[in-house]
Amino acid sequence: MARIIIIGTGFSGVWSAFSAKRLINLSQEGNDIEILVISPEPTLVIRPRLYEANAASFTQPLGTMFEDAGIKFFPGIVKTVDTGANTVIVQSPSGLESAFDYDRLIMAAGSSVVQPRAIAGLERYAFDIDSLKSAIKLETHIENLASLPPSRARDTVVVCGAGFTGLEIVTELPKRLTHIPNHRILLIDNSEEVGQALGPGPRPAISQALKDLGIEVKLGCRVASIDADSVILTSGERIPTKTAIWTAGVRATTLTQQISGSKDGLGRLYVDEHLRVPSTPNVFATGDAASALSDTDGHYTMMSCQHAIPLGRVSGYNAAADVLGEPMIAYTQPAYVCCLDLGSYGAVVSEGWGRDIKFTGEMAKRVKCFINRNVIYPPKDYRRALDEARPVELNGTQLIEFILSAVTEDR
Repeated sequence: MARIIIIGTGFSGVWSAFSAKRLINLSQEGNDIEILVISPEPTLVIRPRLYEANAASFTQPLGTMFEDAGIKFFPGIVKTVDTGANTVIVQSPSGLESAFDYDRLIMAAGSSVVQPRAIAGLERYAFDIDSLKSAIKLETHIENLASLPPSRARDTVVVCGAGFTGLEIVTELPKRLTHIPNHRILLIDNSEEVGQALGPGPRPAISQALKDLGIEVKLGCRVASIDADSVILTSGERIPTKTAIWTAGVRATTLTQQISGSKDGLGRLYVDEHLRVPSTPNVFATGDAASALSDTDGHYTMMSCQHAIPLGRVSGYNAAADVLGEPMIAYTQPAYVCCLDLGSYGAVVSEGWGRDIKFTGEMAKRVKCFINRNVIYPPKDYRRALDEARPVELNGTQLIEFILSAVTEDR
């Protein structure tokens, strides 16, 4: 029996599994192909929503869906990927290790927040919203702040990193800190512009949101260390706080380092148009583990669910097609839509790699909420998931029109 192993149950892993299973079901030759998903738990964590309150609710169970669809699941953490032997070594929750052979491997183990070792105390004292566990830890801490004696450190929250994640959490904090009178929220970054990677288009809306929400911004500065009561900058300035939130950068799973092949600056594996790792033909990379060209203009995929979902559908299809001896399809996603939540101020929606503003404010907020609460969730019924797993291309204009139609009808 041939086996396709998928590492990870993020967006790309889930859609890889259903896309591969869909093609196998359609084939006359698919009876002897097993799909095995490996991850610590059969759960999809809705990571794009972890900046919101009630983080524990942002999950979707996958066990029953996988079982009903005929997709096998093994709980554990992949410790070793041996591409020479076509084997992965998995450590179960009990600590036992098992070896699984594969005919095709899909690396979909995602990414994690970067915590530079040079910043003393970062790992011990800073919070983040990179995982469900860390988001719940931060939420519990914020809720418990009111039980501490009032002080500048208690009443101040510092968000380190003014990128996409930093902006979404910092603009959400005002309504999560209403139980702390006279709270202070500070956003710091080493760049000279907020949301520098987002381009100049959304910047006026971002700046206005920060101003209206009373968020202080400190740019062009670096963090030297963090302790239980402060953030210390390289300039020597000490900012009293018991709540330092680190959002400054992510990096692909370290498992990519066990696979030969070129990688980008984020540790992602460069892949060909079929999402195959060129140096290791029976390995595919997808989601945050893949650096894939999304169009013919030199734009590479972003670490976002917007790219992870279509990447998963293509990688799963192609892994199954490769085993079945059927033609593979090329990944292409020229459309790009950026939707940034800005808390009670609203949101900003831009289209294209130039990030041309489509709309801001209340309507943009409705679009963001619809994406967060509907678009990114897979169906709970396995039949619908299999049907929706087919690779399709949707351009940015079509996507925005679909979402606008949905939110307008919902008014």
